[in-house]
Order: sequence, then structure tokens, then C-alpha cells
Amino acid sequence: MATQPHQVVLDTAALKALAHPLRVQLLGALRRHGPSTATLLGQRLGVTSGAASYHLRQLAGAGLVAEDTARGNARDRWWRAEHRMSVLDEEDMDDVSPDDVDTYLHSIAASYSMLLQQTVNERATMPEPWRKAMDLSDYLLRLTPDEARTLDARVHALVREYRYDVPGGRHPEGAERVAVVVQVLPQLERGPEDDTP
Repeated sequence: MATQPHQVVLDTAALKALAHPLRVQLLGALRRHGPSTATLLGQRLGVTSGAASYHLRQLAGAGLVAEDTARGNARDRWWRAEHRMSVLDEEDMDDVSPDDVDTYLHSIAASYSMLLQQTVNERATMPEPWRKAMDLSDYLLRLTPDEARTLDARVHALVREYRYDVPGGRHPEGAERVAVVVQVLPQLERGPEDDTP
């Protein structure tokens, strides 16, 4: 799979590191807001600085975050995300177990659920143009696996035409962070013998 410089294709170690919901949140916070300390991240996410520090070290061991030595001092360790985006490609992982992938996906789903709930909670205080820009849509389509992969690739290609959010980067006036969550969710039909009350 071809990646861009700001992407990392998850290996088994990274996948296992991200199998904890707090680690997904920590990595997401570093990607959204830029370098930070365990104390500041703990305050942002409602956990102790010790818990944040422990999980940051686990992420560092997997190569997902690194100490930002240009910041802080001996007392305050600063951390930064090593990549802007993670890519899961099970076909390139020889020793990955389906359970590891499922655990990782559960952590990602929990993170998306929190993001969605937070955005809906904040909607009432958003300026009107941003309330109108918000969209929660779902479409039930009948696709083959090949069609579903093609749809997913086309949606990703469309999103890549827009500018990425880079903490501290230059953006046009009025530009704000917008999360685009792409989900292609197979809804496999069960036979009558599988139906349970």
C-alpha cells in the first residue's frame, strides 16, 4: 500500500499499542492540538498525568509518538505525534491475529462515538454556518465487496483533495477543524435460522 509522508501503516506492535481506547485518544489529541505534556493531556482527557504518561510511553515504544526534545525541561516531558494519520492494512501483517484487529477497531469505534457525542453536544453553541455545515447521513446500499472497496477508495480520494489540519499551520481565514469520519459498514443479512429474539 502506498502511503504519504504523514501516514504510517500500522504494524503489529502499533496495532497492539492502539488496542487501548485511552491511547487512541492520546494520539488523536497530539495530532489535533500538537505537542503536549502528559499533565496537559491528562487534563484534556480527564485522566491522571501518571496514566497519560504510562500510555504515552507505550505509544512511543510502538513508534507512534516521540519525545519532543526541543520543548520543555527536565521536569516537563513534551510529546508529539510521529504521523498525522494511521492506516490499517491487514494484508501486509503476517503475524496479526483477528482478535488484535477487533480490539483495535473497538478502540477506534469508541473514539468516534465520543467525538460524535461531543460534536452533537456542542452544536447548540456553534455559529449558524457551522451548524448548517454539520451532517450526519447514512445510506443503505446494495454492493458487492469489490464495489464497497471501490466506494471507500473514491471517498478517501475525494477527502484527500482538501487541506489537512496541521497544528500551527497556515489556513485560510474562517477555516476550522472538521472531522470527516469514513465508515463502510457491511450489514450482512442473516438467515431465518440465525434470528434470535
